[in-house]
Amino acid sequence: MERFFDWRNRLIASPSFQRWATRFPLTRWIVRRQASDIFDLMAGFVYTQVLLACTQVNLFDILAKGAVSFNDLQKQVSLKPAGLRRLLDAAVAIQLLVKRSDDRYALSMKSAPLVGNVAILDMVKHHADFYRDLSDPIALLQGDKSSVALNEYWSYITPEQGAAPENLSAETVADYSRLMAHTQSLVTDEIIDAYPMAKHDIVLDIGGGQGVFIKRLAKRYPHLTFKLFDIPGVAELSNAHFKEIGLSNRAQAVGGNFFQDPLPKGCDLATLVRVIFDHDDARVKQLLANVFDALNPGGTLLLAEPMAETKGFEAMGHAYFGFYLLAMGRGRPRTEAEISGLLRQAGFTGIRLLNSYMPLNAQILQCNKPG
Repeated sequence: MERFFDWRNRLIASPSFQRWATRFPLTRWIVRRQASDIFDLMAGFVYTQVLLACTQVNLFDILAKGAVSFNDLQKQVSLKPAGLRRLLDAAVAIQLLVKRSDDRYALSMKSAPLVGNVAILDMVKHHADFYRDLSDPIALLQGDKSSVALNEYWSYITPEQGAAPENLSAETVADYSRLMAHTQSLVTDEIIDAYPMAKHDIVLDIGGGQGVFIKRLAKRYPHLTFKLFDIPGVAELSNAHFKEIGLSNRAQAVGGNFFQDPLPKGCDLATLVRVIFDHDDARVKQLLANVFDALNPGGTLLLAEPMAETKGFEAMGHAYFGFYLLAMGRGRPRTEAEISGLLRQAGFTGIRLLNSYMPLNAQILQCNKPG
């Protein structure tokens, strides 16, 4: 089979075969589809910039209630008429908008879910840094971090000398902590739908940021109490948030380094939400060992994050997160099998993959500490 595929690829690479296949009725549609796919790969960066521009001028919010004429859009969008027209036509071309009669523009099925979706819109804007990092992919692959914006943005991953993660102030971590808070719902919604927590009493959310997940769980399960563990600067923001929303009596954030410091004990459910793919295997093994030690016998761990080689979303893993984490400075996307292996090494048993309605956002592994 490999020899056949190699022969097929040599044949397709031939200019004469390409000319023939373009003209032959039974192969013409395949050639056109392949050409379109290659063009979209080449032009993908431009498409993302069109999406970014639409979010920067709040175009989706403006169109949220229905179609708006070009003349009325000029009054609400801070672009010159020629620039606005070019942006609108580009958005129509990539199906972010639709053009209706009387020179009116409206949302499409693709853009309608973006209206008011702070999680996705914040990530789109945040990707401006990522785009700059990818301007020289070879340098990035060679390990050159001299001008990598994401490496500087995620300060807890590769802090400056003398500024270890546990020493970062609340002000320093505020930007990325806010982004994580806004986008965490993409994953936590999957967990809440996949795993009932009524049988648990005390939840430890490790790397839980500003407590957005805990806030959701507290509303759904009034009997639960919570502990959150994150670096001190983030924990400070979390405790302030808990006080602000009236959860101080049920939730407490503890600051520290989850690779070095003991985690709060006494919990029967621990959660790791979008945490381990930020770190290399050695650190993940240490973290999982610390979680295992903190859990009560018979306790449960839920580990949720986007995973490599997820069926139907293969590009998300090694392509997107592979390069994103490279720019961040540490970590890698892992498959379900790889993560399960790390969990077994830490002592966890009964590892199983829970059903996820949107695997693109996260897949969820449940495992237990033997009782």
